[in-house]
Amino acid sequence: MKFLRTPDERFESLSGYPFPPHYVNLGELRMHYVDEGPSGSDPVLMLHGEPSWSYLYRRMIPVCAEEHRVVVPDLIGFGKSDKPASIADYTYERHVNWMAAFVESLDLQGITLVCQDWGSLIGLRLVAESPERFARIVVGNGMLPTGSGKVPTVFKVWQAFARWSPLFPVSRIVALGCRRTLDAEERRAYDAPFPSSAYKAGARAFPRLVPTTPDDPAVPANRRAWEILRSWQKPFLTTFSNGDPIMRGGDRYFQDQVPGAAGQNHQTLRGGHFLQEDAAEEFANAVNRLIADTPVDV
Repeated sequence: MKFLRTPDERFESLSGYPFPPHYVNLGELRMHYVDEGPSGSDPVLMLHGEPSWSYLYRRMIPVCAEEHRVVVPDLIGFGKSDKPASIADYTYERHVNWMAAFVESLDLQGITLVCQDWGSLIGLRLVAESPERFARIVVGNGMLPTGSGKVPTVFKVWQAFARWSPLFPVSRIVALGCRRTLDAEERRAYDAPFPSSAYKAGARAFPRLVPTTPDDPAVPANRRAWEILRSWQKPFLTTFSNGDPIMRGGDRYFQDQVPGAAGQNHQTLRGGHFLQEDAAEEFANAVNRLIADTPVDV
C-alpha cells in the first residue's frame, strides 16, 4: 500500500495545540495520538470525524485531562497519521480494524468513548465488538446507520461534492460546520495535514463509505452492533447540538433505543456540526459529569 506522511513542519506552532505527539505502528502505517492527563486513570477515548483530526478536541482535552487520561487518535488518513494514497485503500471495515488495533496496542480498558461524526460510526462498532473494554459512551452529533433511513438531501450533496469537486478545501468545510468563526490560525491547523490534494484521499473517501442503502457491505456488521447497543445497560449520554442539519434527531433515537441512556442528563448544546468548536467547555463538562456520576464499576 502506497501511503504519504505529512511533514512535521506543517504542524509547528499550531494555535491552542501544545500536545506532544505519540505514535503506534499498525503494520506499515503509523497512527498518531494525543495522550494527556494522569496515566493511571481510566481513559477517555475521543474520536474525531470528517475531515478533521485531534486538533478538533484541543479545547476539550485540558478540561477532561485535569482528572482523566485523555487519548485522542488521528484516524488513518487524517492529522499526523499516515495517509494511504488511493481512495480505494479506505473502507469502513479497515477503519474499524485500524482503530481496534490501536485500542489493543495501548490495551485500553474502562474506556469512556466520546465520539462525533465518523468517530461514532467507528467507535460504536468498537463497542459492539469489544464491549468489555468500554464503561461509558458519549455521542455528540453521531450515528450508526444501517441503510434503512431516509438520506437527507444535504448529505447527498455532500457525497457528490466529495466525489466530484476538483477542489476539497478542508478548513472551509470545517468552518461551514461551525457557528463560530474560525480564525486564520485555526484554518491553517485544519489544512495542515494536507499539503496537497494527494494527501486527501481519506477525506474524500469518507462520505461515500457511509452506509445509505440496505445492500451496503457494512450494514450486517452495523446491524449486529445495534443488537449490542439495544441491550447496553452501561451509561450512554447524548450531547447533540441544536444546529446540525444532518444529525438532527439522532439523539432521541439513541435515547429510545439504548437502555443505558435512561435517566442520563442528556444535553442539547448550542452549535453546528462541529460542536467541539462551538461548545467545547460544555461538551467536556458533560463528559466529566457522566464519569463523576458513575464512579463505580459499570
